Amino acid sequence: MARQQEQQGRRDERSRQEQHEWRAGGGGMEDLRAVPSGPDQKDVPDAQGVPDLRGARGGCPYVMDGLGRDVQGEGALLRGQGEAARVVLPGGVGAWAVTDPAVIRGLLTDGRVSKDAYRHWPAWQRGEVGAEWPLAVWVSVQNLVTSYGAEHRRLRGLMGSAFTARRVGLLGPRVGEIAAGLLEGMEAAAREARGGAVDVRGLYAQPLPSRVMLELFGIPEEFRGALREIIEGFFATGVSLEDARRNYAALYRTMGELVAFKRRCPGEDLTSALIAAGSGADPADPAALSDLTDIADGAGADGPEAAGGGGLSEKELVDNLIMLLSAGCEPTVNLLANAVVLLLREPGQLELVRSGRASWGDVVEEALRVEAPGANAILRYAVEDVRVGETVIPRGDALVIGFAAAGRDPGVHGEDAERFDVMRATRREHLSFGHGVHYCLGAPLARLEAEIALQALFARFPGMRLAVEPGALRPTESFISNGPREVPVLLGPPADRVR
Repeated sequence: MARQQEQQGRRDERSRQEQHEWRAGGGGMEDLRAVPSGPDQKDVPDAQGVPDLRGARGGCPYVMDGLGRDVQGEGALLRGQGEAARVVLPGGVGAWAVTDPAVIRGLLTDGRVSKDAYRHWPAWQRGEVGAEWPLAVWVSVQNLVTSYGAEHRRLRGLMGSAFTARRVGLLGPRVGEIAAGLLEGMEAAAREARGGAVDVRGLYAQPLPSRVMLELFGIPEEFRGALREIIEGFFATGVSLEDARRNYAALYRTMGELVAFKRRCPGEDLTSALIAAGSGADPADPAALSDLTDIADGAGADGPEAAGGGGLSEKELVDNLIMLLSAGCEPTVNLLANAVVLLLREPGQLELVRSGRASWGDVVEEALRVEAPGANAILRYAVEDVRVGETVIPRGDALVIGFAAAGRDPGVHGEDAERFDVMRATRREHLSFGHGVHYCLGAPLARLEAEIALQALFARFPGMRLAVEPGALRPTESFISNGPREVPVLLGPPADRVR
């Protein structure tokens, strides 16, 4: 616990210093443009894995902000660079950023584009990018999200057999019960808080999907606190290499212990269902656990072998549990927090829902469009040369998919694409849950949770308002995860006291 507090202290201090420096320099897009745009920049980090990234065409690559201080401004800048923009990711890794919705749809259904670094990213295979990269866990894991071709079909079948529509359909009443309990807690916290302000993200948006997923996966209470902290750290893309590796090691250690526990005490939950579909190896066996610490010690380029007979290897089992838990929590947290902020900033849009002219489903879709919970998806790889407009993405180069930028594309959503409008005709034409074979398996659950949670929140506290100016809200320190770090609000009297 002391080490975690020390870690958090370092992160907070670094964040305060960077925010101070950023604001002192004027903030906004001028600072973001300053680093990558000049043709004679000397301080741009070497771009690993894209040897011709600095070629004459297009000048220096754009250096993406790992702290995600202006995700939407950065997305607008990249949209202006054409179909594919050369970028440098945190840690000096080169890639191509794609933000055009039509191009994204094409790439996400193109068999020449893979998510498997072990098979299709030469920089990873050759060790030019490895476990020392702070974002290595995003490509080293072997799960549904990073698989390709027949391997993806195999894993999708196994995940789908556990994550059934029936399970999701039965969750509605439980989501409502969790929401009601959290709203009671928020009201109590507001009575105790100085000035009456409470954080909707911390007290409602974060614990609601977290509890749903922890119950769905049958996670015992003794594992829950550690998993919440680790998953939050998973999405933090501005951390040091030391902190990142420490978090990865804790992640695999905790998940290995969880799998061992669930083998001893199986139940009617998703973890037990996935274990039943797996190889049956004992995670308490040191030989099995050795695979789970690869990310901390440096994963081999070939990666662990998949289990025989169509099951799951031990690493695949743990990696898929990590994927399902993290993807089922953080994006939904951001969806809820973003939607609350958007509705409180635009009370006219909230009135459209209250009057019946729009639905909570409309709110959810428009929030997904205008503030995609996952700003950028890393990484995909060109299996062979792929032409994107006038640009050829060379075989083996990495791609970043800009979902947040795509959601505000004026060619699809009009010149006011940055405006939140629950009646917008194109509100459902977003890519926030992905597209093609990698479309998010948990999308129906996220929509269900968001609709129930938002309706319950605004019904309970009809006079709720932001406790700070919208511009004072701080983003999460990530260019992958897109949402506010906290949402301070004044709840106002609950509905049963409003006359």
